[in-house]
Amino acid sequence: MTDNWKFVHSKATDAEWTPGLREIFEYRDLDLKEATGGDYVAHLIRANGREDPDAVQQWHIHHCTFQVVLVMNGWAEFEYEGQGVHRIEKGDFVNQPPGIKHREIACSEDFEVLEIVAPANFKTEVVDPPAKG
Repeated sequence: MTDNWKFVHSKATDAEWTPGLREIFEYRDLDLKEATGGDYVAHLIRANGREDPDAVQQWHIHHCTFQVVLVMNGWAEFEYEGQGVHRIEKGDFVNQPPGIKHREIACSEDFEVLEIVAPANFKTEVVDPPAKG
């Protein structure tokens, strides 16, 4: 699996911020997808100043086998199935189990995270809210 991985150095001075999954965020691809042959993707995600609600603020899941988030700046509130509401802040780390239902409630204007996911081509699906239990 890792025999085909390549070295990557993604320079901040060459960063390109582009639209992505969320309309209220912009994304900086860290070139891990190409370097790992699609095994992983890593990107920085930051708030772009838009306040439009989007589908990911609804309950959703990611079809992936691995997802971690490190908050680089700001804060956000997420609700996770079976875990309740969590406010994640600068320096906080989240290991998000595959398939856990979750939704974003709010985030700060300076919210920025490093997210690493496997596989790189994971899909997001809007789902029904978890059952009350």
